[in-house]
Amino acid sequence: MRIINTLILATLSLAACAQTKPKVVLVIADGIPADVIERLRPPAMQQIINEGAYTRAHVGGAKGTYTETPTISAPGYNDMLTGTWGYKHNVWDNDNQHPNYNYPTIFRLFKTAKPAGTTAIFSTWVQNRKMLLGTGLPQTQNLSVDYVYDGFEKDTTHFPHDKAGLYMNQIDDHVVNCADSVIREKAPDLSWIYLEYTDDVGHSKGTGKEFDKAIGLLDERMKKIAAAIHYREAKFKEKWLLVITTDHGRDPVSGHGHGGQSERERTTWMILNKPVTNAYMKYAQPGIVDILPSVANYLNINLPAPIKRELDGVPITGPVSLSNATLDTTTQGFTVKWKTFAPAEKLKVYITYTNNVKEGKPDTYKLIGTPTSGAQKFSYTAAGLVGQPFYKVVIEGKHNTVNVWHVVKPVK
Repeated sequence: MRIINTLILATLSLAACAQTKPKVVLVIADGIPADVIERLRPPAMQQIINEGAYTRAHVGGAKGTYTETPTISAPGYNDMLTGTWGYKHNVWDNDNQHPNYNYPTIFRLFKTAKPAGTTAIFSTWVQNRKMLLGTGLPQTQNLSVDYVYDGFEKDTTHFPHDKAGLYMNQIDDHVVNCADSVIREKAPDLSWIYLEYTDDVGHSKGTGKEFDKAIGLLDERMKKIAAAIHYREAKFKEKWLLVITTDHGRDPVSGHGHGGQSERERTTWMILNKPVTNAYMKYAQPGIVDILPSVANYLNINLPAPIKRELDGVPITGPVSLSNATLDTTTQGFTVKWKTFAPAEKLKVYITYTNNVKEGKPDTYKLIGTPTSGAQKFSYTAAGLVGQPFYKVVIEGKHNTVNVWHVVKPVK
C-alpha cells in the first residue's frame, strides 16, 4: 500500500510540474483612439490580432451617470488596475491623485493570492507605481513590485529633455528594452508596461501624419514584446496572455485634446494575443475595467466575494454568467435587469443600504431573491426603499458578479 501511495504522489507531482504556468503582460499605449488603429492596421499588432483577438472598447464609465469618469490618463490607468470607475477608486486627474486603496489593484490581489508570484512594472511615470499601485504604503499592506523600471521622465542625464519632446520616444524605447530583457530572463507572472510617446505626439501634433509615425514606432515595440513572449512559450512550460490597450481616445476635431465624453474620447480598443474571449466580449463593447477580472481568471486568482461585489468589470476570458446590469427605480422599489449568458443558472440578488467599503469596512447584504438568469430581470418592493437616497444591488452568478447603485446625490 505504501508503494502504491508513493507512486500516486509521484504521479500527481509530475502532473503538477507538467502544467503550463499562466503569465500576463498588460500594455497601456497612451492616448490612441480606435479609429487610428483600425485605419493603420499596424503590421506587428495585426499579427498579434491574427493569433488572438481585437475589439473596440471604452473608457469613461457610463456617460451621464454616477460612474462617469474623465477620459484622462491616470483615471484610465486606475480603471484598469482596480476594475472600478472613478466613483470608487477616486482618481480624477493626473496631478491631484488621492486613490482609495480600499479598492485593491490587480497587483495587490495577485500578491495576496500568490505571495510567491513575481510582478514587474516598466513605466515612464514613477507615480504609476508609487501612487496608483501604492507600493510600500500601509494602506496596501506594503505592496512591493519585484522588478521595477520606472521614473525615467526625471532622468535628464540619460534622456536630455528637448523642446520637440523626442526624449519621450527614447524613454519608450528604453522601457520596452527593459521589459524585453526581464520577460526573457525573469518571466514575471504579472507585468505592466506603460508607454507615453503617442499621447505626447497627439497633444502637440494632433492625429495626423506625425501621430501615424508614432503608431509605427509603437508597433515595432509591440513586435519586440510579442517576440519575447513567443520565446518564453517555446522554451518553457508557460502560457502568456498579452493585453494591449489605451487609456483614452482623443477629441473629435483635431485630436490634440482629451478628457471629455465625446465618442472619440471614449472609444478605445483591446488587442489580445490569444483567442481567449467569451460570449460577453462578443456581445458587448468591453470597458477597460473588464481587464482586471479577465486577468484574475487567467491567473487562476479566486477573488473573495467582497471584492467581486465591488468590481465594475466583467471578464472577457473564461466562462461568464451575466453582464450589463441596469436599475429602474420607483418610489416603492426597483427592477434590476441584466444580460444573461447562462439562462438556466439560479442567481442571487442582494441589497445593502451602506457603502462601508469606501472606508475599508464591510457592507451587510441581505438576500432578496433567487431568480433564474434567463428571466433577465427581477423586481423588488419594500417599505424601507421609500425615500432611500442610496443602496447597492448585487447580482451573483456562478462565474461572475455584477453590481448597480441607486444614487440620488453625486458620489464624488
